[in-house]
Amino acid sequence: MNLTAQPIRLDFAETLRRHGVAELRRRIVRTLQVNVGKLCNQACHHCHVDAGPKRTERMNRATVERVIHLLRRSASVDTIDITGGAPELNENFRFLIESARDANRRVIVRCNLTVLFEPGMESLPGFYRDNRVELVCSMPCYSEKNVDAQRGHGVFAKSIEALRALNRIGYGIDGGGLVLDLVYNPVGAFLPPSQAELEATYHEELRRNFGIEFRHLLTITNMPISRFADQLRRAGAESEYMGLLANHFNPATLDGLMCRDLVSVGYDGALYDCDFNQMLAIPLSPNRKPATIFSVDDLSELDASAIATGAHCFGCTAGAGSSCSGALT
Repeated sequence: MNLTAQPIRLDFAETLRRHGVAELRRRIVRTLQVNVGKLCNQACHHCHVDAGPKRTERMNRATVERVIHLLRRSASVDTIDITGGAPELNENFRFLIESARDANRRVIVRCNLTVLFEPGMESLPGFYRDNRVELVCSMPCYSEKNVDAQRGHGVFAKSIEALRALNRIGYGIDGGGLVLDLVYNPVGAFLPPSQAELEATYHEELRRNFGIEFRHLLTITNMPISRFADQLRRAGAESEYMGLLANHFNPATLDGLMCRDLVSVGYDGALYDCDFNQMLAIPLSPNRKPATIFSVDDLSELDASAIATGAHCFGCTAGAGSSCSGALT
């Protein structure tokens, strides 16, 4: 593949203008994505959050309670998407889920699977089942070698054991109503393959070799942020990777971008257009003043607001596109 076949333009706003789009604007806020902290039992090479066992940033109880208050007041928001770090390690995690379910909201949790084996987590699968939590679980490959290379030695074996445990209580089983999706992201500096084709391969490999079932596979592009960006720089591949993303810009992805219907909240309550802007500290500023969950009374106040963009946005718009719900086209 010739990455320099055309001039590389890393100005995302200018790229939008060339395709007749003045700027990205939010439609209606339907999903509140909540990052409850950077503490994680893993330290993955590609992690854009820079999460790990030594991180101390965590969402406190007062901030969680404000999230729930805002969720109840925001009628258009039907989904809360909980992430981290390993969100399960936050002491207010179960309270947040129970409160959101009590408010009749759909709850998604982004789980790394191995956290199920941490001390005190033995009851977590049953808790998920009882609260009808939808699980989106990291599984960057169906081979042990690739998973352990990206996420650490022994992660694959624990992930398989965790998936079997979730299957036993009904997760990922047709007709059971308990959603179990898996997430693939590339091991290196390349775009994900076809989501539909890779999903079929995952189903075949995991079913045949381990007896594991799941609903969908979501393919997500590695974002040039934090650890993965550092990895690219050390390899001298940052310019090449950014050129790959920019030269594969696909305007058909723009309508499905997660930032069009989502707002992200950090562990401290600050609001962002998406999780990636959060990690780059690019605040959501509808009135040129950074917004927080304490400065708005209803998330509908953010409807139709302009979305802050940058060169990293090429990661979501390259090829088939990438978002928290997988490929966009």
